[in-house]
Amino acid sequence: MMSSHVFNDPETGAVPAPEFPPLATGATATVDAEPKNALDRFFEISRRGSTIGREIRGGIVTFVTMAYIVILNPLILGGVADVSGNALDGAQIGAATGLTAGVMTILFGLVARLPFALAAGLGINSFLAVSVVGQVTWPEAMGLVVINGILIVLFGATGIRTAIFNAVPAQLKAAITVGIGLFIAFIGFVDSGFVNRTPGGPPVQLGDGGSITSIPTLIFLIGLVLIGVLVARKVPGGILIGIVASTILAIIAQAVFKLGPSFENPGGWHMTIPEIPTALVTIPDFGLIGQFDLIGSFGRIGALSATMLVFTLVFSNFFDAMGTMTGLAKNAGLAYKDGTFPRLRSAFVVEGLGAVAGGATSTSSNTVYVDSASGIGEGARTGLAAVVVGVLFLLSMFFTPLTLVVPIEVGSAALVVVGAMMMGQIKEIKFTNFAVALPVFLTIVTMPLTYSIANGIGVGFISWALVNSLSGRARKVHWLMWVVAAGFALYFVRGPIETMLAG
Repeated sequence: MMSSHVFNDPETGAVPAPEFPPLATGATATVDAEPKNALDRFFEISRRGSTIGREIRGGIVTFVTMAYIVILNPLILGGVADVSGNALDGAQIGAATGLTAGVMTILFGLVARLPFALAAGLGINSFLAVSVVGQVTWPEAMGLVVINGILIVLFGATGIRTAIFNAVPAQLKAAITVGIGLFIAFIGFVDSGFVNRTPGGPPVQLGDGGSITSIPTLIFLIGLVLIGVLVARKVPGGILIGIVASTILAIIAQAVFKLGPSFENPGGWHMTIPEIPTALVTIPDFGLIGQFDLIGSFGRIGALSATMLVFTLVFSNFFDAMGTMTGLAKNAGLAYKDGTFPRLRSAFVVEGLGAVAGGATSTSSNTVYVDSASGIGEGARTGLAAVVVGVLFLLSMFFTPLTLVVPIEVGSAALVVVGAMMMGQIKEIKFTNFAVALPVFLTIVTMPLTYSIANGIGVGFISWALVNSLSGRARKVHWLMWVVAAGFALYFVRGPIETMLAG
């Protein structure tokens, strides 16, 4: 009979809680059990109350749950012209997305030995496509992602990442996640045609003249409801199932109505025309690997602007990943009393390497996915599950033609659902305290209303520091908050400063 046991983490020295209630799967946080073989010993499978079969099953469930990123990432990054008029190829993005997610998830499983999977982060890829490449080229944008990753690796290896994370109030961290969720959802509404510009009057409107007039937008709504229901019913892989079903409906609609592209037919598809591909399997094209420019953006838009873009990438990557890993560790019953978890520093370093790899392969920063909770719910407790997920991502590289069938209207439905999931963090915010309510409100609404994650984070930091200091709570504002706020203040007035320096 196995009994609860306490183990110190070899990296942090932290002591886990002596007792954890059994999870739904029957697994406990740690148990005193002898390993059955070398694989068991390496991943500590028995010690974490799991089995090899459970780890494999959990890995499969996690992959099915988050495989939608292989479809969404080409839709978000592909076809968007940069400042020079060049765009990334969708097939190349799909292949590189599977490769990077596969390699980084396997590395995470082997080094951090936690059941977390990595892939191109939603939010950061949208930020690149919407806000960054209007100023720089795609290689220059990916160079900024690589720099962002290098900084995160250094912060994780030295402990600076933990110090900065602790300096930012928890409610402001939650607001950043909520704001990114709202921003992603708004992008989905716009890309699907559910929200459009008006010829005059209000900045935006519902559909066309206040009505839903196109079949693609109708399919977006059907997909949104379908994916929402599947997720609400906790169906494993609900997002992926909804995308596939909605895409089949889109293919039928295109075959029947011959809608074509929107630039020829106002009621047509905004980007991809959903048609059955000529081939289902192909040799992956890795032409995007290595296509990044580390310093080009600094010359194109100036050192201050480029630095602030890196700063925004770091913070978006930084807080989303730390919050996700902390939540997943708690969900798996692996978190210690102080909120840390086993092999914490290794996890931070590998996650930072995911950002470097994402920029180097032009797939955007790779980060830990909250969807890993599905595999944890299935019983996964170790890095073996992550290795299984990584292998499946590598296999997905050979099926990129299928990813190019999905229209942006269907992908937009998934974006709105993911945005709604991220909004769940709003429960962590106490709006009854106005010194908290105003900064977090400004953080959340500024992102979608200015179409910029950077603006939202900046306004949030500046307003938090000012409102709390001037209302008698100056001691509660960490000095690092002032450093960050000052940096963003410079970012917001960079235009006049650059003009003055140039003159």
